Amino acid sequence: MRNFEEVKKFARERGPKTISVACCQDKEVLLAVEMAVKAGIAKAILVGDIDKTKEIAKELNIDLAQYELIDIKDLAEASLKAVELVSSGKADLVMKGIVDTSIILKAVLNKEVGLRTGKVLSHVAVFDIEGYDRLFFVTDSAMVLAPDLMTKKEIIENAVAVAQSLDIDEPKVACLCAKEKVNPKMKDTVEAKELEDMNQRGELTGCVVGGPFALDNAVSEESAKHKGMVHPVAGKADILLAPDIEAGNILYKSISYFAKSKSAGVIVGAKAPVILTSRADNEDTKLNSIALAVLMTAKAN
Repeated sequence: MRNFEEVKKFARERGPKTISVACCQDKEVLLAVEMAVKAGIAKAILVGDIDKTKEIAKELNIDLAQYELIDIKDLAEASLKAVELVSSGKADLVMKGIVDTSIILKAVLNKEVGLRTGKVLSHVAVFDIEGYDRLFFVTDSAMVLAPDLMTKKEIIENAVAVAQSLDIDEPKVACLCAKEKVNPKMKDTVEAKELEDMNQRGELTGCVVGGPFALDNAVSEESAKHKGMVHPVAGKADILLAPDIEAGNILYKSISYFAKSKSAGVIVGAKAPVILTSRADNEDTKLNSIALAVLMTAKAN
């Protein structure tokens, strides 16, 4: 899949899946869920302050008769219930509504009803950028602060799973650094080369990993050729692995604000996808994220 129109098309074909919405009393979230339901991508269970949700739905002319409603006004309790619906099999994925990220993640990691697997939880952003013939997967811009080598390996594995759910069977992974040559004084360049070596030894599979890469020669074939780079990932990267959350977050927001792009975001590594968009994200971004999570769920099943 090369753009979000294709993502939504295939989500319709492979869905619908049931979303459990935690703290559903949010305008943009309700709009996105309603759009997903009307498109045949998803069904939904709304968990939260149902009185406020009804007020918002009336304002937006949304008929709540098609939704299962669970009235829990406490944010932490509503989040836990939304997660429990997924772990019990009543829903396929969970979506963050108007609640702090820390609260929903605490519910996801709950030992009794949560979705923990023992794997690293990481954020994968997907961008459809005007002028490019493919989607870009940026990771990790929101979860892991300063990943070590083995954590980076798991972050790559999480991103590869997302890419494969979009029928990108062997995504190309660029380990981003400030330069494309290994410098012993720059830890991330050393780890990037180690990740490439792990891939070549068969310890990191389902993808082609290269590194270190600077951003320009990871995404631009012209730039890669100019520097004489012949690696199969050079200029053709699908997945952009950031060295740390600072670089990842800046890259994410740079694309969002400086490029003509559409985006989606999901937390990976739990038993089910967690749709964890920003409160500032509009309903289109949230709809894209729902479609992405639906395809991930369809792939896993």
